[in-house]
Amino acid sequence: MKNFLKRILPTKIFIYIRDIFYPEKINLIEERLSSFFVTQNQSIASPNLSQKTAFRNAEFKIYSKHGCDGILAYIFSKIGVKNHTFVEIGVEDGQECNTANLSRNYGWQGLMVDANKEWIRKAKNLYREYKVKAVAGFVTAENINQLIQDNNIKGEIDLLSIDIDGNDFWIWKAIDVINPRVVVIEYNAAFGLRPITVKYNPEFNYQETYKENPLYSGVSLAALSKLAKKKGYHLVACDTHGHDAFFVKKEVAKGKFAELSPEEAFYPNPYNLKEIGSIDEQFERIEHLHFEKV
Repeated sequence: MKNFLKRILPTKIFIYIRDIFYPEKINLIEERLSSFFVTQNQSIASPNLSQKTAFRNAEFKIYSKHGCDGILAYIFSKIGVKNHTFVEIGVEDGQECNTANLSRNYGWQGLMVDANKEWIRKAKNLYREYKVKAVAGFVTAENINQLIQDNNIKGEIDLLSIDIDGNDFWIWKAIDVINPRVVVIEYNAAFGLRPITVKYNPEFNYQETYKENPLYSGVSLAALSKLAKKKGYHLVACDTHGHDAFFVKKEVAKGKFAELSPEEAFYPNPYNLKEIGSIDEQFERIEHLHFEKV
């Protein structure tokens, strides 16, 4: 019925009727059921199906902010799992993050870090029955390796996730005490395909800059891709919300995933497109601020 009305009614009228009789929760349930169906039946996909489409089909949200839960499950279904260990930096209170599903439903162990002590207090309570250590700490390029070592994680791990809305590029660049097979890291779609990041400032705090410049944070996909190459990773996908980029160690990805260019993998942020305008219009709001070209 919804699709029939969409075909015969003007767009504005359809949206008005849909919002009255078709609440957002129902739309969300439909999207998740569709995603679940497609993911469960990946085996019937044509061998010519593009990698970008395959990852889009795999998106599914359980505890992640967007579709990261499904994408990570898809990646590890292809490359296998070594030690079920993760490090995630920027988890808030642990209820909606990239490793919640892995730890709560699949028994993974690891380290969750956030700068907000109250959020970490809640995370500790939430994960008290799981093999997860939640630590409060404001990470910098100078302290990140020590923080990881102090929590008894080193060497090869399965997953590193970084989402701190600030020095993401510089933190990943600095990390050398662990060797993650997969890295998921937030990129700022408002930067477009420019190879840039915010300048390193060990005191950068997104909560403080957001009020004046909500688009000024993090790093572009192109800059992350350059760093990934230096560290021995392939860019294999981004989520359709223009939020997370997924990298797999080169030797691990071999025969499983092709390396994508930033142009091939990129998705814009649909919310910013709707509320602010095109990517160029978004960048115009922040181009006068401090960036570093990679």
